[in-house]
Amino acid sequence: MKSHRFMLPVVLMSLTTVAFAQSDAHKMDAPKTPAPKSEAQSSFDTMKTLAGSWEGPVTTSPQAVEVEGKPAQILLRVTSRGNALMHDLTIAGIPDNPITMFYLDSDRMLLTHFCDAGNRPRMTGKMSADGKKVEFEFLDIAGNPQYHMHHAVFTLIDENHHTEDWTFMMKDNPIQVHFDLQRKK
Repeated sequence: MKSHRFMLPVVLMSLTTVAFAQSDAHKMDAPKTPAPKSEAQSSFDTMKTLAGSWEGPVTTSPQAVEVEGKPAQILLRVTSRGNALMHDLTIAGIPDNPITMFYLDSDRMLLTHFCDAGNRPRMTGKMSADGKKVEFEFLDIAGNPQYHMHHAVFTLIDENHHTEDWTFMMKDNPIQVHFDLQRKK
């Protein structure tokens, strides 16, 4: 009889342990609510929707004769397992293609423009409240700052149409470059 009195508490403790273990296992299997996206992640995700081939005319102010009215081709490609977006620009008659890379750096979205002027300006990007524009402000530059890209705005009109407005600094004279782009089918 003594052994039965001793066994009853052991059995009850075992059952209680199993019940708690099952309860904890159930909590681990429960679907987790994803953390809300940061502003930088939302901006970057918006930029990645532009992946594809685009074409359209270039306009400048003041007029830059070497590119004014020429057709531009832009390839936007998500790369590095989704961690970067590459922007490859070709303008008819211009021999070099500047490359721009968009990526996340902690709590901010950055772009680095590998300029045909031989420098690499970086800019920080933020999406507008309506989610239709991503604007990039100058952060810093590696290389000669005399001529460099200084500002950019990407405006999403619809899934097949967007514009890009870039500000190129020529010493202290800004040149505005506008691309009106349609997705190539």
